Amino acid sequence: MITLKQLTYTLALSQTLHFRKAAEMCSVSQSAFSSALSEMEKQLGFQVFERNNKKVLITPLGQQVIDKAKDIKLRVDDLHALADSFKEPLISPLSIGIIPTISSFLLPIVLPNLQLKYPKLQMNLYEEQSNVLVDKVREGDIDVAVLALPFSIDGLLSFKFWDENFFWVCHKDHASSHSKEIVAGDLDLSELMLLSEGHCLKDHALSVCHLDRSPNLGMSATSLSTLVHLVAGNLGTTLVPEMAIPQLVDLNKNLKAIKLAEKGPHREIAFIVRPNYPLINNIELLIKVFKESLSKQFKK
Repeated sequence: MITLKQLTYTLALSQTLHFRKAAEMCSVSQSAFSSALSEMEKQLGFQVFERNNKKVLITPLGQQVIDKAKDIKLRVDDLHALADSFKEPLISPLSIGIIPTISSFLLPIVLPNLQLKYPKLQMNLYEEQSNVLVDKVREGDIDVAVLALPFSIDGLLSFKFWDENFFWVCHKDHASSHSKEIVAGDLDLSELMLLSEGHCLKDHALSVCHLDRSPNLGMSATSLSTLVHLVAGNLGTTLVPEMAIPQLVDLNKNLKAIKLAEKGPHREIAFIVRPNYPLINNIELLIKVFKESLSKQFKK
């Protein structure tokens, strides 16, 4: 009979394609690991992996086994989570993915309050771009993700807990630095700097400004912090979400943040979970804490 342990080993090897690393991931000796997989393949009657001294490959039938193993492990994990749902709330380990354009600004606001209310909560945080996190939630690799919407999350549920607008950030010596607000049509695209491709914040900013995906923009960068430093050096302007203003703009006397006068909200922040995730009640508790913390910080 094929065991859950063998399926767990199979998934580990499919991730690493390296026997020693996969065995270490499963906290067993390499010989015990290899024996368990060989026994499983003997029961199946075909090879899941091709191996030699140089590399490990997944066979076509093996990929089907891996796909089914993922589904089985996910269902077993859900059973464990269901049992946890009858315990004290927010005490079981919780894996949360969060995108870079939110994590460093949101977490300092909400974590102190969260730790105060739920001191037993064990959180494992993963910072990745939206497309990676959506796949991880869908596959059950993480429990929940915090994303900025709109973003394609087909097959998943979203629980919105915050919305915000963008601000145009310029150097204090910029000709428009004394404006109270600015419309997208008045932005000089040749000096506007946004995040590089792959960041949903860039797509949101382009959408809010009614621009296509390939406008003649200025420089790009991989982080909001870098963009704001470039603005502080008077090398251009950028768009920053309200959540990031206190950290990135307010403490720099050379910068000005001016409201972008386009219909909002410009982006919505939400938890993303699988439809059959058994601990939805925990997500609801998180939403309450996040809302309280953000409302206090931004007086909403």
